[in-house]
Amino acid sequence: MSRKKKKDKKSPVSAICSALGTVLLTGLVLVCLPITATRLFGYDAYSVVSGSMEPAIPTGSLVYVQEAAPEDMKEDDVIAFYGAKDSNAIITHRVVENKVVMGEFVTKGDANKTEDMNTVPYSNFIGKVVYTIPVLGSIAQALTSTIGKIIAGGVIAAALLLEVIASVIRRRE
Repeated sequence: MSRKKKKDKKSPVSAICSALGTVLLTGLVLVCLPITATRLFGYDAYSVVSGSMEPAIPTGSLVYVQEAAPEDMKEDDVIAFYGAKDSNAIITHRVVENKVVMGEFVTKGDANKTEDMNTVPYSNFIGKVVYTIPVLGSIAQALTSTIGKIIAGGVIAAALLLEVIASVIRRRE
């Protein structure tokens, strides 16, 4: 009977390795979830890299953008749009005027003294900013960089290694 009791007892090293591996994977998932899972609910997420909308939207924020009809946008709505037709640069500014007949917006960054020099054609419109989370945009940028991807891969590898070590220790007991 004493042998059976000994078999049921887990090694503390095995338990620590397994728990640490689980914590690493859970942490990585929790960091990535607000950045990626929102697409399932119809939101795109973008990192804010300039201070043109401060203090309302600080640099380093993550903005969640929902598709909307451009003609439904009103003065003071914050929208996301491509800076130029063939550009990947995404700008987040406030609507000053929606010229529905012309199919364009007059926009302005809150921190800018004047309206944007060029109007924004509806074809460049991405959607309406519905939510912002400060700092999370900086984390998203870090994770999507080459170094961030390497670190995320390293966290996954470390978690798997810890689980393998825990498994080997359990088998030896």
